[in-house]
Amino acid sequence: MVWARLQADLNCNLRRGAWYRLIKADGLAALVDVRGKPVPVVRAFLQMSNTPPRKWTVVPRPRNVPRSIPIAPHYAVCPSCRDRVSLHGRPSRLMCGRCAVEYAVNWDEHYLA
Repeated sequence: MVWARLQADLNCNLRRGAWYRLIKADGLAALVDVRGKPVPVVRAFLQMSNTPPRKWTVVPRPRNVPRSIPIAPHYAVCPSCRDRVSLHGRPSRLMCGRCAVEYAVNWDEHYLA
């Protein structure tokens, strides 16, 4: 099984920092599984991995969020269920409120930096 996530800061049907099962990659196109449905994505915008994610991804605040919406400068994405959590401070581990599993936070990754 191959996993894929966005490696570009753009708006599409994928959450920034979330890993999805790759259905197919052919030429410039790819299909990822989002909640049981195939979603087409330009392959060049994806990062792929043969191993499933095991740590929370730290994602910087998107540039297009209106300043009037209060949001932390970073949020974390669960490696299992893709739930998002605002980050306050610099925790080394987080428990996911949705899937009830604890994972380390990958502060060394610099995702979309």
